[in-house]
Amino acid sequence: MNTYLKDKVAVITGAGGTICSAVALDLAKCGVKLALVGRTEEKLQKTADAVKSAGGECFVFACDVCDEEKLERLADKVYEVFGKCDFLINGAGGNQTAAMPTITQFDEREITGELPEGTRGFYDIDMSCFESVIKINTMGSVLPIRAFAKRMARDGGGSIINFASMNSYCPLTRCFAYAMSKAAVVNMTQSLAAYFAPANIRINAIAPGFIANERSKQYLGTPEDGLTARGQQVINHTPTKRFGKAGDICGCVRWLLDEESSSFVTGVTVPVDGGFLTLSGV
Repeated sequence: MNTYLKDKVAVITGAGGTICSAVALDLAKCGVKLALVGRTEEKLQKTADAVKSAGGECFVFACDVCDEEKLERLADKVYEVFGKCDFLINGAGGNQTAAMPTITQFDEREITGELPEGTRGFYDIDMSCFESVIKINTMGSVLPIRAFAKRMARDGGGSIINFASMNSYCPLTRCFAYAMSKAAVVNMTQSLAAYFAPANIRINAIAPGFIANERSKQYLGTPEDGLTARGQQVINHTPTKRFGKAGDICGCVRWLLDEESSSFVTGVTVPVDGGFLTLSGV
């Protein structure tokens, strides 16, 4: 067991999701006390049940991470329950299909309204959804940092992890809003790491590769049941020849949080991608 992490306190947003639920359980096994945050209490409760079954200590707080007032109430509760906050993991985020075209390049029929039914071009996407994707992936990390970094500064320091993406480095087709926002996460991580360094707060990010979950099965398929064309492209582009598992992220999280192992690391984004970024596709 990592002895440094024992009895530390972490706030995890997006804790009902595939990656951060695995991160929560892993940290709980290291003795970290947890505040599990997300929009859907039912999903959070599943994570909480797993944490408690493993002997961990946690509480659930349903909250929109773009609601600054609720984030302040969350921070107050964390300090009321645990007396401190050592770590913030900004795992909330995502994409929406309505913000994505279904085609990968411009078709002049999209500006004449002649695309086949069910086909969306750039001019057919829902711009309110586009804006929502950008907001959750950017302000959904900035606002929790505002709420907790000031308290960490008063306490003498802390560690924050944001979540970037393969889209941060080179946008995947059709992912305009998501790629735009995840590129911003890398820049934000660098900027805020420099800003908060005098407060002894380290801020880093993780860029997961293609992690298998229920949603990814719909557009990538699975090796067992067959890959989609897009899924096969991903595998061809990944030297390890597999999709990632949520647990593949946990070791990197522990390393970035551990002051004994990574005290001189701040402002970086670490790819955990099976080597996806090493191949140009040529």
